[in-house]
Amino acid sequence: MLHTFTVPAGVRRERADKIVSAAHPDLSRAAVQRAFDDGLVRLAGRSEPLAKNHRVSDGDVLEYSFPATKPAGLAPNAGVTLDVLFEDDDLIAINKPPGMVVHPGAATGDDTLVHALLAHCAGKLSGVGGVERPGIVHRLDRETSGVIIAAKTDRAHRGLARAFAARETHKEYLALVAGVPDLRSGSILKPIKRHTVQRHRMTVATGPDPGREAHTDWTREEAFGHGAALLRCRIHTGRTHQIRVHLKSIGHPVLGDTTYGWRRDPRLPAIPRVMLHAARLAFTHPITEDAVDLSAPVPADFAAVLAALRKLPK
Repeated sequence: MLHTFTVPAGVRRERADKIVSAAHPDLSRAAVQRAFDDGLVRLAGRSEPLAKNHRVSDGDVLEYSFPATKPAGLAPNAGVTLDVLFEDDDLIAINKPPGMVVHPGAATGDDTLVHALLAHCAGKLSGVGGVERPGIVHRLDRETSGVIIAAKTDRAHRGLARAFAARETHKEYLALVAGVPDLRSGSILKPIKRHTVQRHRMTVATGPDPGREAHTDWTREEAFGHGAALLRCRIHTGRTHQIRVHLKSIGHPVLGDTTYGWRRDPRLPAIPRVMLHAARLAFTHPITEDAVDLSAPVPADFAAVLAALRKLPK
C-alpha cells in the first residue's frame, strides 16, 4: 500500500524517519526503519530512495510503503488444541497445559505454543519485529500451567512489553507446597541471580553479586494436615523461577519441584509435576485501554492432587 504524507507547516529540516514515525504512531520505530532500509521511501516526483537521515521541511511530500511481513520460518501446527481464554484483533490469551513448551528451541519439537499460535492465528498476525509471529512478553515454565498472553501486532506487543516492564500487570499463581507455613500470609523480598555452578537454576543472591530485585506476596489458602498447603502467590517482579526460588527460601518448596528442594513424602499422594499454576492475569489492554482480567481453571492433574490432599487426615 502506497502512503502519501505532506510535511506539516512549521517543520524545518527534520529527519525523514522521524517524520514518518510521527505520521504512524501505531508502528514501531523499527518498522519505519525497515521501510527506509528496503528503499521504500521517496520524495514525490523522484525515483531515488530517501535516506533515513535526509532532512525534510514543510511542504515536502513523502511517498512510501512498508515491507511485507516475513514468514516466521516455523511450520504452524494445527494439531495442537488451544484453550483460548480471550482473543481479539490484537491479543490472544491461552490457558497453557502442563508439559507445553512456550518457545521453540534446539531440543523442542513442533508442538510448542508458538507453533500452535501460528496455526490458530494464520492470516491474523500483522507481525512482530517484521516477522509473522506472535509476540510473547512473559513465559511459563514447561511444567507450569495457566494464563499466558501473546500479541498479534507490533503495536500491541510494544504496549504489553511496557506494561510488564513497568509492573502494571496483576499476576497470581496457585502453588501446592511442602509443609504448612506458620503464618497465614507473608512477603518475600529477596533478590535472585543465576546459580554460579548449576546454570539452569536460579538462587537467592548472597555475597558480592546483588542479583536482581524480586518480590513475591503469598497467602495460605488451605492446609492439608502438616504435610502440604495451597498458597496463592502474587508476583510483583518477573524473575526466572521466582516463585519456585522464593518458596524454597522459606522452607516450602513447590510439590514436584526437585530442582528446588522438594523430596517425595510418603504421606502425600503421587505428584506428577511441579504443582504451579498461573491462575490470574489482569492488565490494561494496550490498544483499547479496557481492563482485562483473565482467570484460568486448574488443569486435571492439579485438581486430582488437590482432591487427594483434601482426603488426608487433618
